[in-house]
Amino acid sequence: MKTLRLLRWSGAVLSPRTRPCVYIRPTLLCSRLQSTATASVQDEFDENVSQPTAPLPIDLATLPSPPPSRATQSAKLSALHARLTLPPRLPIQTLARCLVDASADSHPSFNNHSLSLLGNDLLGYYTSELILCRYPRLPMIIIFAAMQAYIGPATLTSLTREWGVDIAAEPGGEVDPGLLQFKAILPGNADLAGDGTFLKDSQTRPTPKLWNRGLSSLSVTDDYFGAVPSRSHTDYLERPELATQDAAALNARSVTLERASTNFVRAVMGAVYLHAGRNAAKAFFRAHFQSRALNVSKLFEFRQPTRDLSRLCAREGLVSPVARILSETGRESRTPVFVVGVFSGRDKLGEGQGGSLDEARIRAAIAALKGWYLYSPLEVRVPSEVEEGGKWEGVLIDGGEVVV
Repeated sequence: MKTLRLLRWSGAVLSPRTRPCVYIRPTLLCSRLQSTATASVQDEFDENVSQPTAPLPIDLATLPSPPPSRATQSAKLSALHARLTLPPRLPIQTLARCLVDASADSHPSFNNHSLSLLGNDLLGYYTSELILCRYPRLPMIIIFAAMQAYIGPATLTSLTREWGVDIAAEPGGEVDPGLLQFKAILPGNADLAGDGTFLKDSQTRPTPKLWNRGLSSLSVTDDYFGAVPSRSHTDYLERPELATQDAAALNARSVTLERASTNFVRAVMGAVYLHAGRNAAKAFFRAHFQSRALNVSKLFEFRQPTRDLSRLCAREGLVSPVARILSETGRESRTPVFVVGVFSGRDKLGEGQGGSLDEARIRAAIAALKGWYLYSPLEVRVPSEVEEGGKWEGVLIDGGEVVV
């Protein structure tokens, strides 16, 4: 597989305003044809040559976001660049662009919307392959919960605070480029008209949908977290004007702090990939996302674990599970403890303890189900590691979760 160099591609991310302005002074190349030219003709000729004029000063208050030329003067940006150990090939002007939300500046060349789309796809790709290759037997609903825990909006918002990013009170050209700039949504108790009517009382609430959606729909037609996307790729292909309308609506409305922080972190991920390449992007992902501790066993919630375990053993061709008492103490006391094991033939599938036999049996069934779903191979290799070269070795493909 070929490795493409992104040196030329990364330059397209920088807007024209971020590039250094090189002013070429107009010169006139002329040769004297006659040595008897008078001085008065030469003076008259010099007066007709247009002289370069100084650029007019820009009123920063009229700009929706700080100009990229101010990025090199911001101490906050330099500190953030060093704090995140970003690669030197990532310009500080691009980092400043990552801090400008689309609600603050509607121009696509100066906000982080395009970088956020790329970063969202990269985060979803790296996280999904990590979860699926590490735990190939996880149910689909647990995979969605793990994706939320790793790269969900709440996680990215807390990550923004951990990075030390401050928030601008109001976006504008005079704001420090090192602040997160977005048009904040008004709180629900805001009194706009001054008559005591709250904003939350004047807005029309959406009608809740009454139908249920299955896991097959969540895994095929939805995003990385199982949520319904506003538009699909087919909608934009059939009606191209929808892209312009959605972009205008996105720029017109206000956003929450969680949405702006999410777009910022995704934009930084996309900027690292564009300017520094695939290896730097994967190193950034491992340092800030993969390194976060997640106890996947806490995400499970079983309603009828004994029935699920029986169906699982029947599907895998195992002997039907049987619960047996392993030990007990204080049966006649106020706090008895029973230890129950679930066996399939001579193999013990799980063990649990509780204050009653039913509680211990249910906990043993849950332990057996978690032992099956949380299986992890000794050596985990993800598909993106083969992009740099090497032979791909397939991972375990499970039959799926138990359907009851």
